[in-house]
Amino acid sequence: MSNYVLTCKNLCKSYKNPVLKNMNVDLPSGKIIGLLGPNGCGKSTFMKLISGLLVPDSGEIYVCGEPRSDTTNAYVSYLPERTYFTGGMQVEELIEYFSDFYGDFDALAARGMMRDLGIDTKSKLKTLSKGTKEKVQLIMVMARKAKLYLLDEPIAGVDPAARDYILKTIIGNYNPEASIIITTHLIHDIEPILDNFVFMGRGGEILMSGSADEVREEHGKSLDELFREVFVC
Repeated sequence: MSNYVLTCKNLCKSYKNPVLKNMNVDLPSGKIIGLLGPNGCGKSTFMKLISGLLVPDSGEIYVCGEPRSDTTNAYVSYLPERTYFTGGMQVEELIEYFSDFYGDFDALAARGMMRDLGIDTKSKLKTLSKGTKEKVQLIMVMARKAKLYLLDEPIAGVDPAARDYILKTIIGNYNPEASIIITTHLIHDIEPILDNFVFMGRGGEILMSGSADEVREEHGKSLDELFREVFVC
């Protein structure tokens, strides 16, 4: 297994205007990594490129040491920023669908997490609140035995009381040899579970990165405080 779960070289992506310009980054295997940056800096585009939902204009992406392809797409479990499930489905039907579609999906684990959060698997998705739908979506993503989990704002839409459980779900339901990349603007809430971090500026510029513990010790400040300094929040 590669020492890096993800390597990007000179990665470029534009829509009408450039979003990522010659982005270069190496992210270590077996870590929970915070991808932190202001809105509009390209974090969600970056996640979609890794998962294969978007194709770069140029540059290279390696997942677990392999060039990104249909094969590496299967290594990735991706949580988008917005929910996308069909409202007419029951939660149980969704679990059955994932079981059929993903060979690495653990239906028993998914049902257990639903039960812990008091989510009735016989409920139709359209009857659930926005926050509960987001919890369901996170559970479905974390119930896979993936090599790389991509979580785009996983706690942004849920009530503060549920955040601790969701963070415990993240750290308690993945293979320790796998890696998790989390984007968020709620750095204070998610900082305790991070092993590594990346501060990402406009165009995919990497402004600061490394071990969360080491940078806190070196600067005598939390990641949240450093983030506010770097981006003058």
